[in-house]
Amino acid sequence: MMSSNPFGHPARWLDRRQLLKSAAAGLATLPFGLHAQDYPSRPIRLVVPFPPGGPTDVLARIVATRLAEKLKQQVIVDNKPGASGMIGADMVAKAAPDGYTLLANASIHVINPSLYAKPRYDAIADFATVSNLADVPLVLAVHPKVPARSVKELVALAKSAKTPLAFASAGNATSQHLSGEAFKLAAGIDMLHVPYKGSAPALTDLVGGQVQLMFDSLPSSMPFIKSGAIRALAVTTPRRSLALPDVPTVAESGFPQFSISTWYGVWAPAGTPAGLVQRLSSEIAAIVRLPDVREQFASLGAEPVGNTPEEFAAFAKSELAKWARIVKQSGAKVD
Repeated sequence: MMSSNPFGHPARWLDRRQLLKSAAAGLATLPFGLHAQDYPSRPIRLVVPFPPGGPTDVLARIVATRLAEKLKQQVIVDNKPGASGMIGADMVAKAAPDGYTLLANASIHVINPSLYAKPRYDAIADFATVSNLADVPLVLAVHPKVPARSVKELVALAKSAKTPLAFASAGNATSQHLSGEAFKLAAGIDMLHVPYKGSAPALTDLVGGQVQLMFDSLPSSMPFIKSGAIRALAVTTPRRSLALPDVPTVAESGFPQFSISTWYGVWAPAGTPAGLVQRLSSEIAAIVRLPDVREQFASLGAEPVGNTPEEFAAFAKSELAKWARIVKQSGAKVD
């Protein structure tokens, strides 16, 4: 009886299937020179794994507009929200590594692996790093009636308080929550986490005095800081924010290793030709250094980065390890 398997013996069929996979992988890693003459010959899709209007989407659209001008080809922003950014990221991980599908994501990309037992993809191995776009500092802010005007005074207050100070966040396992947990660990203090469904309601209760403090994204907190409704004690990035030059960093306030931000970057599927990734990286780095783009970023509280694939890869790996440590030590869980 003839086998229904068109390749004959099952073992040979498996061998040939593996050969086909290897051949496909080989085509994806051909020298960039073989792709350069006609790339891009069709529109590029930039997947944003969050709804339109959020910071990831806004930054991605600023870059996409300029990248389209440089490459003389459409760069279409495609919003694929859901599952803390994992639906869109999974689509890119499984896309053809040909430079026509890219991912613009936030730092949640390297936080999710520590929060979910069975992620759909490997946040490092399944992607090629292109460039880090920008850093957005978080700001440690307190209600005006909190008798602390510095990080040092806040820590002393927390240590002497009969009941733990309450800190708000935009929800369990968000960067705001994990920043608070990291601060607790660094300072050796106890605080009560009060999660909300987003920054807006959390800020409302901070302004109203229902909670004493909050780590929040600088853009959403800035109006309340300027009005005096809340008081900024420190920013979480290694350097002071250009938007709040008189506010010190947590690092210079006695915790030199403390460095946390929400950052945004661009990835390609793993296997995308290295030369193509380098070209995209160079173009994006040049874009985020343009004066008008820097102004647009600054209006959002974002500080432009624009680095090489190698630099971004090293940074992403270090961030993955840092957040894994914070999640484990804090016991943080997703909603």
